[in-house]
Amino acid sequence: MPPPDQPLTQPPTQPPTQPHRIGYVLKMYPRFSETFVVNEVLAMEELGASLHLFSLRLPVDGRFHERLAQVQAPVTYLPHRLKPRELWELLRQRRAGLPRLAAELEELLALPVEDAVAAVELATEVQRLGLTHLHAHFGSVATDVARMAARLTGVGYSFTAHAKDIFHAEVDREALRTKLAEARFCVTVSDYNLTHLREQYGAAADGVVRLYNGLDLDLLPYHPPHGREGVMAVGRLVPKKGFTHLLDAVALLRDRGRVVPLDLVGSGPEEQPLRDQVARLGLADLVTFHGPLPQGRMLEVMRRAAVMAAPCVVGDDGNRDGLPTVLLESLAVGTPAVSTPVTGIPEAVVDDRTGLLVPEGDAPALADALLRVLDDPARARRLADLGRALVEERFDVHRNAATLLGLMTGAAPAVRELQEVGA
Repeated sequence: MPPPDQPLTQPPTQPPTQPHRIGYVLKMYPRFSETFVVNEVLAMEELGASLHLFSLRLPVDGRFHERLAQVQAPVTYLPHRLKPRELWELLRQRRAGLPRLAAELEELLALPVEDAVAAVELATEVQRLGLTHLHAHFGSVATDVARMAARLTGVGYSFTAHAKDIFHAEVDREALRTKLAEARFCVTVSDYNLTHLREQYGAAADGVVRLYNGLDLDLLPYHPPHGREGVMAVGRLVPKKGFTHLLDAVALLRDRGRVVPLDLVGSGPEEQPLRDQVARLGLADLVTFHGPLPQGRMLEVMRRAAVMAAPCVVGDDGNRDGLPTVLLESLAVGTPAVSTPVTGIPEAVVDDRTGLLVPEGDAPALADALLRVLDDPARARRLADLGRALVEERFDVHRNAATLLGLMTGAAPAVRELQEVGA
């Protein structure tokens, strides 16, 4: 890490020519599971946005999607840990350039020390680069840092609220209330989330608007689901994905005399328990663990599958999915989806219209729903056709990114107008 009196990135070779320069604040970039961030950044850049990305942590998993190479925005990794002497020197050096530092010291000291350091350095970069707005993904640590940097510099900030940052049992509700109230606006990824935030936070959530995560549909051509076989599921191998119930459903189908292979794409802490379950149920010949796959290879598996299964559940700690991107991708490419009515999922998987919904944690109902798609080609085609139409209507990343960029730059309708028309 450079010493505190040195910039973390090299200064631009020439002054910025665009009136709006936006800083994206992320806990970790890139992150293999957060394809929605890459989709959004690329769409913003296609619109001509001048972006600079800030990451609070270095990437750790070493797996990256192909489209990352297309991102033009520079990335700055903010310092995470400093020795006491370095921290003192940082504050001494930055005091002159951040005249609001003394006035905001109480707020700054309320943060964990590593987040306070990141906020001071982010504020310094905001001024050096001439950034006009900060946007964070997830209303947790990234928004804490963006909010503090905004207070130190006087620029506005906003954030996208997803799911864990809203519903997890460890969410600090009063801190989230403050972030909602102080933000220029907040976007959240489903009407379900929007209703929850309004009910729980009242006037503090007046600036929240629903704006779906989007897909680049030009890269996801539609193919009718003819001649496909088997079931696939994609996601981190964690309890909220409900994959244990999917394995039970595959075993139930096997016991009924229906051999249905399952391709499971992803990795995570539940991998060994799931492998143990496969062995216990005698499913080794039916279940393939692919591990994490790059986007292109994952889509190849998806296009071969007859059904996409996303049996999401609400965890004991309140953790849950918001609206999984993989479900949207499945609808886009023509793979019928079977899922559960968790959070915003019914806004994409409309029961018996764009997919099928079953109660969470209900393996027999899940098995029945899989058969309703596998054994009825006409139903599968109808679900796929309507699914693609819905994705084109609601989840086009270019249209949604244009709305987000307009909110950041003041070119979009007021938040209240967007709330009334349903973004």
